[in-house]
Amino acid sequence: MAGTAATFSISSASPILSRPSPLSSLSFSSKPFILPMRSLNRAPLSHRFPRIMAFSSNDIKVGSNIEVDGAPWRVIEFLHVKPGKGAAFVRTKMRNYLTGNTVEKTFRAGSTMSEAAIYKETKQFTYKDGPQYVFMDLTTFEETRVNESQIGAEKTKWLKEGMDCNLLLWNDRLFDVEIPITVKLTVVDVDPGLKGDTAQGGGTKPATLDTGAVVFVPLFVNVGDEILVDTRTGQYMNRA
Repeated sequence: MAGTAATFSISSASPILSRPSPLSSLSFSSKPFILPMRSLNRAPLSHRFPRIMAFSSNDIKVGSNIEVDGAPWRVIEFLHVKPGKGAAFVRTKMRNYLTGNTVEKTFRAGSTMSEAAIYKETKQFTYKDGPQYVFMDLTTFEETRVNESQIGAEKTKWLKEGMDCNLLLWNDRLFDVEIPITVKLTVVDVDPGLKGDTAQGGGTKPATLDTGAVVFVPLFVNVGDEILVDTRTGQYMNRA
């Protein structure tokens, strides 16, 4: 109608897929306007907040994240079974993200379940403050403090300042920290190599690294050498 300005309201996205925002809606009028823009080099929303949906047990595959009995699980094995008599079913082996326990569970074919909202945020380990490890988001500069018990001693011994790690969350609850598979560390204490020790020589000796971890290294490795270590096994790989 002439002379009357129409106003429309657009609601914000579902709270499941985005964090609460003070701007729950935007109003648009017939008058021209310009919205301020700013560039944010952040991970895509779909990466930080995966879509939560119900899906059929027929869609289960290795790597599927599902919620069972109020807990998040990752499918590590599955088998679709269609017996000659009786209803078809899906046999799975799943690992609990929170406890690490592995169980076998069977679902009826076609049964529905919810996808677990598992997502990860890449942050840099910056420093240790008492029993807490501090990680920083290099885009927002926000800090996240994680207790040593949440990470585990088998991982903290490889953490070095400036190292990028993945923080895994479920329903905004941090439950694990992924560290790099290969890390470069410096030898700070080791018995000196003997004359004649070479890269082809046999034998090993214990070496203390700059994070405090101790690994066995070849006899030719000396203090000050940088080496690569596999954090999954704690084994020396080679000199960096």
